[in-house]
Amino acid sequence: MENEDIQIEQKVVREVSLPLFSSKGWIKFLGILMIIYGVFAALTIVGIIIAWLPIWLGVLLNQTANRIEQAQASGDVLAMVRSQNSLSTYFTVYGVLALIGIIGSIIAIIVVIASGVIFQLPELMQENYY
Repeated sequence: MENEDIQIEQKVVREVSLPLFSSKGWIKFLGILMIIYGVFAALTIVGIIIAWLPIWLGVLLNQTANRIEQAQASGDVLAMVRSQNSLSTYFTVYGVLALIGIIGSIIAIIVVIASGVIFQLPELMQENYY
């Protein structure tokens, strides 16, 4: 009875992990690209500060692919959960970076508009004065 439960559990893990397993090649590819991007970013002075982020994200993607491969091969629940945790961390970090980028862009747009208005203000005041 216990052996049957383990076999059923392994079968469920294999079926649930199949969509990620079928994409593991792309996951590894993107992970390697992120690591390469981080290495190239580290070659610049400014990039050295942020180079760890893409490298870390690439490692997370590679861990996800390796763990999902292990889960698919063995039906290991723990490997499946670990792969999902790695993927969850990847999306969380990437989401925070996206929010920082959006907020930074909005601030940059406001600064550009404000500086344009400030530099044009003396001319506008002179035209309206006469």
